[in-house]
Amino acid sequence: MSGSSPDQGSRGAGSDDGRPGLVQGAFETAVNPGAGKPWLPRGHAMSWWTLVVTTGAILMTSIDGGILPAVLPAITEEFGLNSVQAGLINSVFFASLIVGAIAFGWASDRIGTGYRRTWTWNIAMLFAIVGGALTFGFAGSFVAFLLLRIPMGISRGGSEPVNVALVGEWWPKEHRGFALGVHHTGFPIGQFLTGAMIAAILGVAGWREAFLLIPLLGIVIVVAQAFIGTRKNQQKVYEWIDENQLTRPLPELSTRLSGSFVAPVKEALASKNVRWAVALVFLFLWGEAGAVTFLTTQFVDQGMGQGQAALIAGASGITGWIGQIVWGTLSDRTGRKSAITFLVIGWSVSLLGMIFIAGPASAWVVLLFWGLFRNAPFPVVYALLLDSVPKAAGTAMGLMIGVALGLSGVFASVVAGQIIDQFGFTVHYVVLAAVVLLALVPLSRIKETVAVGSHH
Repeated sequence: MSGSSPDQGSRGAGSDDGRPGLVQGAFETAVNPGAGKPWLPRGHAMSWWTLVVTTGAILMTSIDGGILPAVLPAITEEFGLNSVQAGLINSVFFASLIVGAIAFGWASDRIGTGYRRTWTWNIAMLFAIVGGALTFGFAGSFVAFLLLRIPMGISRGGSEPVNVALVGEWWPKEHRGFALGVHHTGFPIGQFLTGAMIAAILGVAGWREAFLLIPLLGIVIVVAQAFIGTRKNQQKVYEWIDENQLTRPLPELSTRLSGSFVAPVKEALASKNVRWAVALVFLFLWGEAGAVTFLTTQFVDQGMGQGQAALIAGASGITGWIGQIVWGTLSDRTGRKSAITFLVIGWSVSLLGMIFIAGPASAWVVLLFWGLFRNAPFPVVYALLLDSVPKAAGTAMGLMIGVALGLSGVFASVVAGQIIDQFGFTVHYVVLAAVVLLALVPLSRIKETVAVGSHH
């Protein structure tokens, strides 16, 4: 396969690099040519720098997600909240997340792919930076704090799909799974570090200061990406890809989906891979939300102290980065579907293993094992979507994150709590394992996007 290949979405898209219009290619000719290529990831210096910055952004997102649970007891005490009010904080955040994911994913495809995604992404990041700063300075009441969860939720939902599309468009297609796997290591690293950082802050300051972590990290990330994500730098990356006989992420530096207001949505939903990926990720996220929400409670019920229980509950973050890099890279060679199949099995075994946790030692073993699988499906599915609808990748991932994460966040914990109350933790984990196994159904409907067994 040559350095420039036809891809889905050329129709109705404008290019800015002066190339003649490309003929619309059949999906089968646009598969990712990962198989048969060298295993060692190769990329231009700007590709690596983009990876560093976007990984930092995911780390920031992970920390943002961990701040609220860590400081919620202090917020509840200061504002005198009941359980309904405390739950409303999460509901407002997830509702804003859904809006942000779909809106910014759509906007990034309309404003433009490639280097133009930097513009959309930096705006999404600014929502969190401003929201974090205002939470520190102006969250003097419950209503004010609740309203400030809106920009934080919009940023959380909006930055991730654009962030994923951005990093995928700065790496050769052959190493897309690797790049997305590395960039997603920000999640497990953040999951493990957040508790320690919040504990350190609360030791010398109040809960409001914890939210300053977001602007302190975000400003550095936004400035760095503004310097790196330029048209000139992307041109250097594409020339390097051509010289090294690899495949460009897109034939053009940047395209803009034209047409009606809903054109990007139609482009994304026209792919059955996108539609089934939403169901696939929803089931994974249901399993995750159901397990994570009650892990600390389970450990405390078994006699562990609150601090020890919270520390062990984050143990999967220690091994999470390994699973993401390994499975992301493997998916470039063996195919996205085979990698996801193994991850479904690993998840289900891990969830069933939680039934046998009887103390700190067994908890460490099971959660470290789960870490090898826990975060890994998401970068592989992201790579699948980038392969499938490259010109509408922002919208596709925005829909997936908004619908799958939003709905699982609203319902999974409530259902899991009812099962635990009525039947106990054993039935709870059996149900979660079964939910994750159901992911094999939408996976069977997805079309492979890597040319497994082919040499290009």
